[in-house]
Amino acid sequence: EVTPLNRVGHFFLLCIWEMENMQSPRMECLMESPAKRRRTVSFTCLPSLDTTVFESETHDTVDPPSTMDWLINAVKENGMKRIFQLPKEFLLQYKQVLPPFGFNGLGEMVYRRTYSRVKANGQQESWIDTVQRVVEGTYETQKAYVTHVLHQSWDEAKAQKSAQEMFHRMFYMKFLPPGRGLWAMGTAIIREKGLGASLNNCAFVSTDDESTRKDPTAPFTFLMDACMLGVGVGFDTVGAGTFDVRVPAEPPQRYVVEDTREGWVGSLKALLNSYFQGQPRVEFDYSQIRPAGQPLKTFGGRSSGPKPLENLHEAVTKVLETNRGKPITMTTIVDIMNLIGKCVVAGNVRRTAEIAFGSYKDDDFLDLKNYQANPHRAEFGWTSNNSVFAEVGMDYTSASERVRVNGEPGFAWLNNMQAFSRMRQKPDWRDKDVRGGNPCLEQSLESYELCCLVETFPNHHDSLQDFQRTLEFAFLYAKTVTLISVHWPETREVMFRNRRIGCSVSGIAQFITAHDLNTLKDWLEAGYRTVQARDIMLSRWLHIPCSRKLTSVKPSGTISILAGATPGIHYPESRFYIRRVRMAKDFPMLTSLRAAGYTVEPAVGSEDTTVVVEVPVDVGPGIRGVAEVSMWEQLCLAAFMQRHWADNQVSATVTFDPKTEGDMLPYALNFFQYQLKGISFLPRHEYGAFPQMPYEAIDAAKYDEAVSKIRTLLPRADSVAGLERTKSEVVRVTELQEFTTHKMEDAFCDGDKCDLGAARAAAKARAQQS
Repeated sequence: EVTPLNRVGHFFLLCIWEMENMQSPRMECLMESPAKRRRTVSFTCLPSLDTTVFESETHDTVDPPSTMDWLINAVKENGMKRIFQLPKEFLLQYKQVLPPFGFNGLGEMVYRRTYSRVKANGQQESWIDTVQRVVEGTYETQKAYVTHVLHQSWDEAKAQKSAQEMFHRMFYMKFLPPGRGLWAMGTAIIREKGLGASLNNCAFVSTDDESTRKDPTAPFTFLMDACMLGVGVGFDTVGAGTFDVRVPAEPPQRYVVEDTREGWVGSLKALLNSYFQGQPRVEFDYSQIRPAGQPLKTFGGRSSGPKPLENLHEAVTKVLETNRGKPITMTTIVDIMNLIGKCVVAGNVRRTAEIAFGSYKDDDFLDLKNYQANPHRAEFGWTSNNSVFAEVGMDYTSASERVRVNGEPGFAWLNNMQAFSRMRQKPDWRDKDVRGGNPCLEQSLESYELCCLVETFPNHHDSLQDFQRTLEFAFLYAKTVTLISVHWPETREVMFRNRRIGCSVSGIAQFITAHDLNTLKDWLEAGYRTVQARDIMLSRWLHIPCSRKLTSVKPSGTISILAGATPGIHYPESRFYIRRVRMAKDFPMLTSLRAAGYTVEPAVGSEDTTVVVEVPVDVGPGIRGVAEVSMWEQLCLAAFMQRHWADNQVSATVTFDPKTEGDMLPYALNFFQYQLKGISFLPRHEYGAFPQMPYEAIDAAKYDEAVSKIRTLLPRADSVAGLERTKSEVVRVTELQEFTTHKMEDAFCDGDKCDLGAARAAAKARAQQS
């Protein structure tokens, strides 16, 4: 409700509040003065000793720009040079410093394979180059926004001091952007093309909301477009039964598919409209799509040719033919979404991720991955994780039995997601419009909303004060990303309104081992207050709304490997293990790895294209393996983080023994339904070893033996960071990096748990076949 505002002031109200019950609640409203000046007012409870200060904070907000012209034009005005640059003399201080990559070279290996871009001069980025690009890209965005949107002055000296400290904290991996930010921030993808979606991790779309009712193709085309940009997408099935699948009209209409992302998405829309709206049947002309093997400019890699799209059209048509003349079914919705995911991966565009949300009362949904009941789904059902919208008080018996066997479904308590921030007090309903979540379920999301993440590593800090300082810069990075627009109007509206951020923590198992749980609680509570205060300050400076939610716990994966941290709240497989990483067989880095003494061997089943590199890993003294941590303790840790840190959600995959703990699943869910917003499980089945498992637990003696064979722990003997390359060599290296990173990485998720799940699924399939 817009309220007349005649005078704006600040006031402070002191009151006594029990700290244990204090969630730091926030109220926010938009006020409009007689002069039509808009102000966002937020009321925040900030603890001060045994009292709480309710601070009323007011600031002007501006209409957010719908395009990225403000950044693109600022860059053009500066001759395409960066409008913010770190001094060369500052960067020279780090030239001889060895980056603190983790896990005996595994961190640097993953960095060089995944995030080190080829520069314009043909050289490969070093870690200094990557951090410089990200930091300069972050402050360049701020500077362009302040000068071209707000039309205010820019304090260069203050910005330099801030940027140099952000550089230092990123260089030493006290915090890192998400993988997408590490790859895209500061590149032409953002500063010249304005593709803001490339900096955001995941999204959610509902199949039954206002946009969908106007255009029933919208959730399907949004998912395809987002997936082709590398954004993982969650979707629900509540649209089942809301409209009839019709018979396409005749005569057929010829549709020429353009050789662009938009062209591929548009072709799917035309096909769906023929069945959803009864428009003419479509006959596709694929002649404009470049042949297989041609280079892709924006994201790198090679064209797959038209075949994956042809297969998508054929498969979707087959699905719709079985449903025509009847209301669209849940199975049809999930089938189409999964087929899109399969096309995107086969299309050599990006890795992607999907999660499907269905009703716990729907046996058909629960059995979607029962390929005896649904044999047609065996070829594409793997493209999504499936979770149910659980309800507090439901009977968990049936779903738990399926979890005990194969680990699905996961559970998402939508009411908890809507009602609570941190789950420690009465509901605040700040997220009453949330409809689902992202594929790893660390973010509650409205329909068409994307999530913006950043990751911190508490165990890399010597003091709470140092950790709080890092949080300020991590949050600054994420808040900057919320300035960047995307090309979907519905997404722009919800993202600019919510400014949702997920500031995450990783290495929690290591921190608990090195300190204790009570210290962790103190750091999380103080850290949350730091993030709240930082949000108010930055929102006031940038004239944008305060963020609706601030904190998450993401599952992590390759980013935590760079930093040598355990992923999110998860415990490692064991203290000592062999980690096997897949690479293209002629990837340039392999020369240095072989020279350093790492074991490199052909990948079983893909000997002509792929190799596997073995890296011995020591997670740290005293840490327990996940097999030593009971299901109950893992659930308690997830609830602990949901109470003391995450006002969004905690992404947690609980590993359990199906023989000794499987029968307890319904009881566990009954207890934790009041403390969590989402959870997934992974049964620890013993299928036996198979060749080149991604993780292989070993003992200290085997670890020492493996390390003794490595002549240098970091693969720097044949470093490619300063290697000059010809234009054709640059293209080839980029292709290999794209192939290695996005075609052979974990199945649609960069989380270690997902990788392990894929390995166990493969082992299970082999066991069943034998």
